[in-house]
Amino acid sequence: MSFARSFQPTLRLTARSFHSGRVSAIKAAPAVSNAAVGKSYIDGTVNDPIVFPAPNKSHGSYHWTTERALSAALVPLVAATAVTSVNPILDGVLSVALVVHSHIGFDAIFVDYLHPRKFPVLGNLTIWLLRLATGGVLVGVYQFNTNDIGLTELIKRLWKASPAPAVEA
Repeated sequence: MSFARSFQPTLRLTARSFHSGRVSAIKAAPAVSNAAVGKSYIDGTVNDPIVFPAPNKSHGSYHWTTERALSAALVPLVAATAVTSVNPILDGVLSVALVVHSHIGFDAIFVDYLHPRKFPVLGNLTIWLLRLATGGVLVGVYQFNTNDIGLTELIKRLWKASPAPAVEA
């Protein structure tokens, strides 16, 4: 008798016992209604049509175009502030553009990874913390540009700064 012949009855026995065990386990499970478990995430059936949200100009192509225009506008703004002397108007425009560009980037990260639909508390919390931080940074940038040296002068001073002399002991 070969090994394959002696192994076949064992396979049939194992497959039958596994299959019958699964069937009896499914039959023995109590029926649970959707109302007892709670509302599911999906309303209706898979054959129901999708309900699309109402069109909004702050989403979609207008939003994408605004982001790309702001990103493209940063290139000549940085070049203009580097070439010209210190100009408070360019400082203000560059500072606000950088803050808004950063806000849009962080907002995209939070919407992608902490969507309020999936994380109702943490998603909304991070969006509001980002808005609060952006407002605080805008106030700080305004104060720095009006009451201090400004962004362009700060960058020029940092660029020309020489290292501190070594202190001998």
